[in-house]
Amino acid sequence: MITEKDIEKLFAKQLARIGNEGLRAKVVKAFVLASERGGWRSAEDLVKMPFTLLAETRGISFIEHTIAVTEGAAALGRAQAEAYAELPYAIDFDRLYAGGLLHDVGKLLEIEPDGRGGFRKSLAGKYSRHPVSGAILAAECGLPGDIINIIACHAKEGEGSPKVVETVLIHQADFATFDPLVMKQKGMLIE
Repeated sequence: MITEKDIEKLFAKQLARIGNEGLRAKVVKAFVLASERGGWRSAEDLVKMPFTLLAETRGISFIEHTIAVTEGAAALGRAQAEAYAELPYAIDFDRLYAGGLLHDVGKLLEIEPDGRGGFRKSLAGKYSRHPVSGAILAAECGLPGDIINIIACHAKEGEGSPKVVETVLIHQADFATFDPLVMKQKGMLIE
């Protein structure tokens, strides 16, 4: 069983950057609930889980991807805040860190071990993709609408939808980590 302590250890640096203690606790709660519902038994299982089934991940795990997207989005936000003489919109870094950590939490319901050392799409994953299941989980855990917006709208499900600025930053960081792998797999990445 995956506990709050397990999640706090996996994402210690990013969770520490969420100043709002209640928000931080709900982020951890969402991961514990998703792990339970997805049948994940240990933190080691999460570390082994690939972040996608849509491309060869080259060993990049769900945990590594979550951290990279969260830190990448935060770096985009900091770069704008530091470079623009006057930032035309506010960036809420608590919201950005919480949303970055949770953007793919629904994948804990979407992906499962295949029993042969690999992974496959679960039945729940066949019913709905991770932005939908993750948004539902977040709502169940009492997370606010802005965080639900990030989870629900960070991928293609959010195309054309209104978004908080942190959703845009997380979307860009997410695809900056995904697209090069797809391009490499297709022989389109110039190296």
